Amino acid sequence: MKQGSEFDWPSGYGRRVLASVDSTNAEAARLAPGLRGPEWILALEQTAARGRRGRAWVNPVGNFAATLVMRPNESPDKVALRSFVAALALSEALVAATGRAEGISLKWPNDVLLNGGKLAGILLESAGAGRGLSHFAIGIGVNLRSAPARAEVEEGALRPVSLLSETGVMIGPEEFLGLLAPAYARLETQFVTYGFAPIRRAWLDRAARLGEAITARTTRDSHHGTFETVDEAGNLVLMTSKGRQAIAAAEVFF
Repeated sequence: MKQGSEFDWPSGYGRRVLASVDSTNAEAARLAPGLRGPEWILALEQTAARGRRGRAWVNPVGNFAATLVMRPNESPDKVALRSFVAALALSEALVAATGRAEGISLKWPNDVLLNGGKLAGILLESAGAGRGLSHFAIGIGVNLRSAPARAEVEEGALRPVSLLSETGVMIGPEEFLGLLAPAYARLETQFVTYGFAPIRRAWLDRAARLGEAITARTTRDSHHGTFETVDEAGNLVLMTSKGRQAIAAAEVFF
């Protein structure tokens, strides 16, 4: 297993490790006004972690909980595409940690799977509007050591898994950040330099259930169809009985 170290840390990125905090995304919002560049905030314990749509995120000690906070001068639509950058960086860090790519896949919009179970989630949050975004936060949770019980997740959700239970690999949060941060920095540079196209291609190469039947549920509707692609705006594209549909935000089930 490759080990992250201080010598691998990407230039220009800050690093802050906290023994305990309510939420790394909440801490990011508090720290953002005083930051001069992007910064990783890692918490060894979170007391009020949350996932998408305000759901509680179970985060036992030994698992990974971190947020990358930045202040990009871009439109919100482009900024949001960094969820794909983060997912790719996570997959690269997991390959580095385990020495193998088998079983790792990416579930639209913000999850990383291992052997078909949910290993990691990504939560994007921002403040401000347009190019006046005051900050943008990418919160990342990874079940390194333990996963929630099946009864603790919503009905129909994928089974939670941990890196330890599925691979036997034990890695600590700080070590994992040492793998994730350089992977993200390299992909961020690619994204800023070449745009979304190469990130999109790489993400699709790792996409879970591409070409298969899935269900996408929005707050109002449920769409069932074949997962065709992710388009240039990051939308999920389904071929349904009503034709091709591009979906900007939904929960995906399969």
